Amino acid sequence: MSNPLISAAISFLLAVLCVISDAHSSVFAAELPKIQQRGYLNVAVKDNLYPLGFRDAGGNLQGYEIDLAKALAVDLLGKPTAVKFKPVANRDRLSLVLDHKVDFAIARVTATSSRARLVNFSIPYYLDGTVLVTKDSSVQKLSDLTKQKIAVLKNSSTIAAVRYYLPNADLVGVDSYESARLLTQSNAVAAFAADASVLSSWAQKNTQYKLLPTKLSTEPLSVVMPKGLQYDQLRQKVNGAIAHYIAEGWLKQRATHWGLP
Repeated sequence: MSNPLISAAISFLLAVLCVISDAHSSVFAAELPKIQQRGYLNVAVKDNLYPLGFRDAGGNLQGYEIDLAKALAVDLLGKPTAVKFKPVANRDRLSLVLDHKVDFAIARVTATSSRARLVNFSIPYYLDGTVLVTKDSSVQKLSDLTKQKIAVLKNSSTIAAVRYYLPNADLVGVDSYESARLLTQSNAVAAFAADASVLSSWAQKNTQYKLLPTKLSTEPLSVVMPKGLQYDQLRQKVNGAIAHYIAEGWLKQRATHWGLP
């Protein structure tokens, strides 16, 4: 006769093992057949970077990169809801892919040669770059800032771009976007130079600000995917889908919708 306590213990252990198995499958990267068997994508995204990835008033994730993740879920798995989002800090965008804790990252990652040694990149889904934002009505074009004060993030690649185009400008280093906003708002600087994908929100939320039309650099934003032959099919699917979105104008339409220059 079976012991009911032993049977209960076995049932409990089996249940725990199932939970552990489900938990691991929900956070680890996988090859395309395994993803299709699982039924959803694990994607690292930003949740605090309007208009790429952010939470709306109801706490739901929205934005240009969120739209892209949902579109890829349709192409790979047949429905836009077949994706689980993992909000990520900038410092963890590559490590989550390297550690196979997500299938890929769509989190404002610029494709560079140094990063390409560690991970694979899709074809670009958006060409970001350095632009200048100002609230000074006398500043209409780049040459109007020739000898003006311009805020830049300390130790950023933006500095080299601004130096190249405006060698005589007075660059003021800041630690954050908020610091730059305060300096710009108080007219302590004439403009702030940073990424177009971020500064576009300034002009959208406050009509005092405007973006100057000249882009000082071009930085391709790409989907971050793991290296390895086992992921080739996944990479091919993602690249094919993005190429299709570009060809049919869908990515451009979504960029316009979100106010991206």
